[in-house]
Amino acid sequence: MRRRESDSGDRSPLLAEHGEPKYSIQRCPPAKVPVCCSARYNLALMALLGFFMLYALRVNLSVALVDMVKSNSTPRENTTANICPDHTTAPRILHNSTGRKYDWDADTQGWILGSFFYGYILTQIPGGYVAGKIGGKQLLGFGILGTAVFTLLTPLSADLGAGWLIAVRAVEGLGEGVTFPAMHAMWARWAPPLERSRLLSLSYAGAQLGTVVSLPVSGLICYYVDWVYVFYIFGTLGVLWFILWCFLVSDTPQSHRSITDSEKEYILSALQDQLSHRKSVPCCAMLKSLPLWAIIVAHFSYNWTFYTLLTLLPTYMKEILRFNAQENGFLSALPYLGCWVFMILAGIMADYMRGKLNFSTKVVRIIFNTLGMLGPAIFLLAAGYTGCNYSMAVVFLTLSTTLGGFSVSGYGINHLDIAPSFAGLLLGITNTFATIPGMVGPVIAKALTHDNTVEQWQIVFYIAAAINFFGAIFFIIFASGNVQDWAVDHSTEEDN
Repeated sequence: MRRRESDSGDRSPLLAEHGEPKYSIQRCPPAKVPVCCSARYNLALMALLGFFMLYALRVNLSVALVDMVKSNSTPRENTTANICPDHTTAPRILHNSTGRKYDWDADTQGWILGSFFYGYILTQIPGGYVAGKIGGKQLLGFGILGTAVFTLLTPLSADLGAGWLIAVRAVEGLGEGVTFPAMHAMWARWAPPLERSRLLSLSYAGAQLGTVVSLPVSGLICYYVDWVYVFYIFGTLGVLWFILWCFLVSDTPQSHRSITDSEKEYILSALQDQLSHRKSVPCCAMLKSLPLWAIIVAHFSYNWTFYTLLTLLPTYMKEILRFNAQENGFLSALPYLGCWVFMILAGIMADYMRGKLNFSTKVVRIIFNTLGMLGPAIFLLAAGYTGCNYSMAVVFLTLSTTLGGFSVSGYGINHLDIAPSFAGLLLGITNTFATIPGMVGPVIAKALTHDNTVEQWQIVFYIAAAINFFGAIFFIIFASGNVQDWAVDHSTEEDN
């Protein structure tokens, strides 16, 4: 087989066909390279903070919008009040009401919340392509900066009218759309194969942490101060992050100003013979690649559940479980705290299984992807049958989202396994498909829950669980841990 075998070769990308290493440098790095204060882990930390800001800037409107709209513009009370009684005993604290209110109906609110994804989907593939050509540092940095600047303009656009706010949110989506592909392109040049899971999991865990912090903090700002400060505070933090990003990270180890020689040699030797220098993009080969389609299907399936809960979990907490606004913000954030923890733990465990227990890359990806998709599906179904058992409902919903953190060490990193040189472009492709659930999933869920009954929400959970099951099975059958033939230089392949 001419293809390089990542399942064994990712421990030594220069393995010959019969398993003997061509260069001992792959097994024995030139020097012991510490994790603490290393350039690659500093990049992971800055990326974590960047994706923290990314998701904080994304989800804060979902909370602020509740306070921006006049009460008579919101939908009527649901019919579940007679099913699940209001159980809260939290003392009522005077709510700040100085913020300006807008007369936007439910349809307008839906367009405002959904407009982000219409911009987001457009820049996924172009972002991945450009990042592969020029590097991801500037693309990711300016993507988040642009989102932060337009977040600062959100109160002004709201005053100008709903159309202006929709346009601003769409432009924010354009900026955020390049960020994940750009980060994947950077890790293709920074992450040694046996550290990929933990480095990528650490950096992308910032998205979950941003959700965890932004949901309750935005609620508290709205409750005690004014909704405009939600956008001013998070927008300002985004600009400050951009300044640090410009000075502290580099596109490649070769261009980093303070990296040690030993770390640079360790990274470059670990990635040698995995990166391609071909100029053209093998579009036809990509289109016919079943391992790539396995990632696409898994990414789409996971995001269906993720975006449905991200958008509608506060509604479910309020309308079905009858939690008040203060409880709602913290309980809606709780599942994402668990997901953040599990993403980091999964990355460490995945690299340990590959490096110490000699599991193949394919097996590790399938194990973690299966746990991260079937687990959430099972607990999501269980949540639909808890009735008015508030504690069990919160536990099951938290476990559903928490277990989803495993999937990042499954499909989420698999782009780098099958085609490291095109990782940014591949993520742009898969994330384009995976953005569709964010556009249509919540709309379908809203259409199915007009009366907000337990039975209607069970249908929403059935659909999400079924899609997750399908994605998990498809990935099991067609996933790969190998660097694909189309992803490397043919001249290099012949030499091996």
